[in-house]
Order: sequence, then C-alpha cells, then structure tokens
Amino acid sequence: MQDECYNIIFRKKIYNSLEDLQIDVDHWLRSYNESRPHSGKYCYGKTPMQTFLDSKHIAFQKNISNIKTETDISFNFVDSSVS
Repeated sequence: MQDECYNIIFRKKIYNSLEDLQIDVDHWLRSYNESRPHSGKYCYGKTPMQTFLDSKHIAFQKNISNIKTETDISFNFVDSSVS
C-alpha cells in the first residue's frame, strides 16, 4: 500500500488534520478497490471488489465445511470439582 497510496497522497498535499487525510485515503481506497481493474491471477481484469463479490459464495461454502468439521469433534472434559 505504501508505494501505491502513501507516496502518491503525501507527496501532493500537506494535511492540516487527520479528518482531511482520512477523506483522501477513503477516496483513494474506494477508487483502488472499486474502479481500477486488478491484474491478479484470478481477477481476470475485474476490480478487487467485483472479484470479492463474485467469489463470496465460494468462501461461504468453505466456511460452512470448516464449521461442520469443527463441530463434529467431540471433547471430553474432566470436571475437577467433582470428587
């Protein structure tokens, strides 16, 4: 993020408040994630946000599988207060 955002934002403007800085960072981040195409292996020229939205169902399915696996594990607890 430093090369893509930090160097660009801070070399063009001196900020007088954190609020002003936050506005510009939010704008840059929104543009970075929602407007520009991404060159990642599985993005196929889509924006990062579109790639995320398109693959959200896959992540959901994987999480459901993990939850089922985790709940299938049973634990035997020993209550030390019982004599």
